[in-house]
Amino acid sequence: MMKYLDHLEEIIITLLIGAATIIIFVAVVHRYLSGFPIPGLQDWLLTVNMSWSQELCIYMFVWMAKFGAAYGVRSGIHVGVDVLVNRLPDSWRVKCVLVGIAGGALFTSLIGTLGARFVWENGMHYALFTLLGMNVGDVPQGPTTPDLEWPTWVIYAAVPLGSYLMCFRFLQVGWKFFRTGELPHHDHAVVDGLDDVVDATDALEVYGEHKFDAQVKDGGAK
Repeated sequence: MMKYLDHLEEIIITLLIGAATIIIFVAVVHRYLSGFPIPGLQDWLLTVNMSWSQELCIYMFVWMAKFGAAYGVRSGIHVGVDVLVNRLPDSWRVKCVLVGIAGGALFTSLIGTLGARFVWENGMHYALFTLLGMNVGDVPQGPTTPDLEWPTWVIYAAVPLGSYLMCFRFLQVGWKFFRTGELPHHDHAVVDGLDDVVDATDALEVYGEHKFDAQVKDGGAK
């Protein structure tokens, strides 16, 4: 279970950014091809409604931002000013770091709880009661999005879900730091996935520098 949970943010972000890229590409191609007077094709393209694509991609990027923030906590890529903390004695440094992590967990849990309450009152209450066949009474149905006409609580659900996941990551980081004294650290000078490319480039440079060594040793090219 933890094997997949530890990569949950990457899975969600990868799916969202992949889908958003495809949707944007299709929408741009549709827009440009609709302007060409090609018999049959232009008439068909004008009947295809792609006005919802921009709205959907905006919502996708909102979800990516929330889960990307949780990924930042787990991987240590959030910007932090720790000059003063690092100058403290070890015992005080540990206490300050734990207080900071606890503050992050508390803040994100509050945002998650307030977000969950907002989502519940913004239409989730009505949707759940309707799904279960319960009497909704005076419970408001909630607003919908302009183009997609989706319930807005579905979009706003990114706030409690992303915030609670951030809170969980803060607790994970805090527990690991309490046990080992280590914090997640990301080297901003290193780009993930480019190690092999750099190694191959270095190998080509070395080959270029020494590829004529054998000929020089034998008296030059014949």
